[in-house]
Parts: sequence; C-alpha cells; structure tokens
Amino acid sequence: MELSLEAYRLIVKYVGNRTDICSLCRVSKGFQRPAERALYNTIYARNPADAMTLCSLLGKQSRLAIIVEALTIFISDEDRSGDADRTALPDDFWPIIARALQRTTNLRFLNLHLDYIGDTSTAWILTGSTFRLRTFHCDLQWDPHLVSFLNHQPDIVDLYIVDYPVPDNATHASSSQTPPLEPNALPNLSTLECTFTEAACALVPNRPITRLKTCFSRTRLAEKREEMSYLFSKLPLSTRPLHSFDIADSSYSESFSMELLSSVIKLQNKVQGLRYLGTLVLPISGSERLQFYGLLRRLSLLQCVELDVSEWEPTPPIPAGVRALACELRLYCPSVQRVIFVNDFERTVISVVHGICVLDCDTNTENVWREM
Repeated sequence: MELSLEAYRLIVKYVGNRTDICSLCRVSKGFQRPAERALYNTIYARNPADAMTLCSLLGKQSRLAIIVEALTIFISDEDRSGDADRTALPDDFWPIIARALQRTTNLRFLNLHLDYIGDTSTAWILTGSTFRLRTFHCDLQWDPHLVSFLNHQPDIVDLYIVDYPVPDNATHASSSQTPPLEPNALPNLSTLECTFTEAACALVPNRPITRLKTCFSRTRLAEKREEMSYLFSKLPLSTRPLHSFDIADSSYSESFSMELLSSVIKLQNKVQGLRYLGTLVLPISGSERLQFYGLLRRLSLLQCVELDVSEWEPTPPIPAGVRALACELRLYCPSVQRVIFVNDFERTVISVVHGICVLDCDTNTENVWREM
C-alpha cells in the first residue's frame, strides 16, 4: 500500500540513525526520495577520505547533488599520518571537490575548514559553481578566484575569511595584485568574521554589517593604536549600526582596553544598539574599574560583555569571585544579562536568571556574539 509523501517524510524523520535511513532508501520508491533528502540535505565530511567519497558521488549523481543545501569539509594535519606525506592530498582531491560544487546547484551553506600546513590557494574550485550561498566559512587563500566568486554572491549574509592581503602600514594600500571586491558585492552581508582587521576595513564600508569579529594584527602599542584608528574610521561607514563587536588581541592590557572602550563610545550612533562587546581587560584597581564601568554604562542596551581577568592575582575564584564581579558590574550596567570571564584560555559564563547571577555551563561562548 502506498503512503502519502507526508507520511513517508514523517517516518524518515523519526528514524534513529543514518544507517537506518540509508536502508530505507532501498525499501521502496516511496521511501527513496524522502530518505535521500534526509541523507544528503546536510553533509559533513570530517576528513579528506570522506570528502572524496561523498564529493565523487555528488559529482556523478546530479539527482543527489541538487538535494544538498549544506556542505562542510574538514581537512586537518591530524587526519593524516606520517611526516613526509603529512600535508599531501591526493592529486585528484581538489578536482573532485570542484566537480561536486558545480553539481550542488542548491547549496546555501558552505564551510571549508582547512587546518593544515599546505597549499590553500585552491579557490579555483569555486569557478563554474552556480549556487547562491547564505553562509560561507572560507579558509582558502584570498586570490582573484575567491574575489570573483564573492563578487557573484549577493545572498551571503554570514561570511568568515581567514586570509586577506595585509596592506602597507603607511598607505593602507594592499601590496597584493589581487583586485578588490566590487563596490556593490555582498550587498546583504550582515555578519563578518575575519582574522585580520584589514579585511574588516575593506568589507564593512557600504555594507549592512551588524555583527563583526576580528583581531588586531599588530603587537607594538603605537602600531596597534594606528590599526585601531584605521579600523574605527571604517566602522561608521557600515549602512547599519553594530549589534555585536568582538575584537581579539595577542596581548591584552588594561590601558589599551580603556582606549579601545573609549573609541567604541566615540562611535556614538553606530553603537547605541550594541548588545555584545568583547574582549576587554577588567581593571584590577577599584578607581580604574569605576572609570571602566562609567564608560561601559553609556552603552545602554549592552546585554553581554567579555572580560579578561588573566592578570588578576589571585585569580577570582569560580563561581563565587566571578559572580561577585558580575554583580558589581550590573550595579552600573543593569542591562547586562551575561558576563563572560576569560582567564588565559578558560572561559566562565555568568548569566542573570530571575535577577540573580548564576554560573552558566550551557552557553556556547564561541557563538554568543552571533546571537545578539
């Protein structure tokens, strides 16, 4: 007896694992289509071998390729053993990936995670693709192929780029021969995560960026001040006010964090709706901490702040010490509902529940800035 398409979909939905869903593909033609959609709509390739197997299939089977809406590929040095061939991929690896990308015409979410010491100048694999992404995590080298691809992706709202040519310090002009993005490229980009502030400076102007995460490239104070000044000259050029601003530093200090916070405040209308801000060093001295709170309270809609306490001696105990600091901060900034304390590489989250500061072990600290 044939069931309705909705009935088949419901049965597939409640099947426990991918192995059983795969078996359903062979039960009947009625099950095949919804089962294949469940299998291939979202694909995770956790190593090069999986990526080659799956992408080879997609390259040969257009019927399956058009089902794929989300594709994630991980390549790491840990995936391969042996010293000599540790970073080597098979010669046909990238051509196979490229063929699959040409076939996945309905792809909307593409994540390429390349955590290995090897050639990342492979953005040519995007050539010939016709999908229109909404989210793109890209660890590929910034080159003409990548620029050309981004110039033809008007639907991207969330972009991560790991590479960007660093400009000359004096002129802020790129020494790379790679052409810049077209002025009207990425018109809907609202969430940007980039390793270099130079990328933020290039992409923020004339785009509706509301969430930005980046990192200072310079380590010397004078150079870092210049870098900050240039970045903050570009932030007001976004067509939308900032909601989240997360900027990392290789060496945090109280004095520079105070300068950073003061510079944020000076953005005025561009930060009046700011809900997330990090990472700032929480001053140890009581008087300096009050000055810090005085600046912070001018962000009246701030809901979450990330504070570094790595230099505190002794370290604020968990949870009592950080809870007390969170309560102190909320005396001056009552809008804050969550405080993320950073001690070296450890993060502790204190959230406000029914007006009480409590230890929060469930929050994914990597994504808080995206959710604001």
